[in-house]
Amino acid sequence: MNSDKDPIRVLYSFPHKLGAARICYTAWQQVNGLASAGAEVTVFPGVLQRSLAESVTVRPTLAWGKLRIPYQALGTMRALALHDHIVARRLKGMAGQIDIVHTWPDAALETIKVASDLGFPTVLERPNAHTRYAYDAVQAECRRLGIVLPANHEYAYKNDVLEREELEYRLTDFLLCPSDFTVKTFIDQGYSEEKLLRHGYGFDEKTCYPPATRPPDTERGLTVLFAGVCAVRKGLHFALEAWFRSPAHEKGTFLIAGEFLADYAQKLSAMLAHPSVRVLGHRNDIPDLMRISDVLVLPSIEEGFGLVVVEAMGCGCVPMVSEACTNIAGHMKAGLTHRIGDVDELTRQFSVLNSDRALLSRLSETCLRLAPTLTWKAAGAQLLGVYREAISRYSSKKLVLENV
Repeated sequence: MNSDKDPIRVLYSFPHKLGAARICYTAWQQVNGLASAGAEVTVFPGVLQRSLAESVTVRPTLAWGKLRIPYQALGTMRALALHDHIVARRLKGMAGQIDIVHTWPDAALETIKVASDLGFPTVLERPNAHTRYAYDAVQAECRRLGIVLPANHEYAYKNDVLEREELEYRLTDFLLCPSDFTVKTFIDQGYSEEKLLRHGYGFDEKTCYPPATRPPDTERGLTVLFAGVCAVRKGLHFALEAWFRSPAHEKGTFLIAGEFLADYAQKLSAMLAHPSVRVLGHRNDIPDLMRISDVLVLPSIEEGFGLVVVEAMGCGCVPMVSEACTNIAGHMKAGLTHRIGDVDELTRQFSVLNSDRALLSRLSETCLRLAPTLTWKAAGAQLLGVYREAISRYSSKKLVLENV
């Protein structure tokens, strides 16, 4: 059994392009954070898109030098299954070399089964809520709005994906949940709290930092930023409706940075055309936009964490988020929280922040005080502690079973 003083030896399996965008960026930062915290990490990415810390051992599964297996040509699900098969095969020869196996969704079944046979504890990353909840919640809101998701959309119902993921949930020893909301969606589906381990994600303090100065508050209107994929799941329509109900829109500016689902853009076209709204499209300068904004709004219907929340906090931009997002900011501490779909509450919050600039300033200052505890380095140290807890629980359970 690994002692508290020994470095944790991690097999980290990630089936996508490690270091690319979205979850690929999250996983890349997570691996670097673990290495910084002192873990001995062997990572099996599908493809390595961006270099990692020198201490990390990297063994890609779907790339050999410059030669890569194209995900689209093979089919994404087949590519993920191939990754899983390769990792499981390699794992068989690693007895005594690792302490824990960290997997990601849709590419974990074989790996989890082999790890169980070898006596390695497994943790499965949950970057989002329980998939059944996510499908149901997004589909219900799409029906309410009269929007049909494309068949290939990530939140269009796919029974084969759901069945595979639910089997992974059952077989893994622990599920890594980055928010209390994620935990709740699993408990609501009948999962034991003992199986659900809380951790978190972080932000890069080299890119997310406050502006040198902020313009005076006396004359200017409120500047609000929405940053993310502009789809039903993110709840942008709730924020826009609240914006126009509040007096904030009279002098303020609502920035939207992200690509739109076509039907969703059409549904919101009248609001998007208003002079107070600026549709910016996909942007690579989100931290710069956060530095010129007072508020980040994220009224998601479903979320695992919401990286933009902690990134905004690092910039001193106050998060105004739904209960589906991370609760790190805390209501009326470093941000504002509302129930999912509560347009009335969103309206009140826009109105309050628009009129009470002293409150806005206090919330922003609290964001910056908390920011050093929310970096990727801090998240890596936290995850390492979660690994130790998982290993301890697994060993205790194994010991009980052996003595039965």
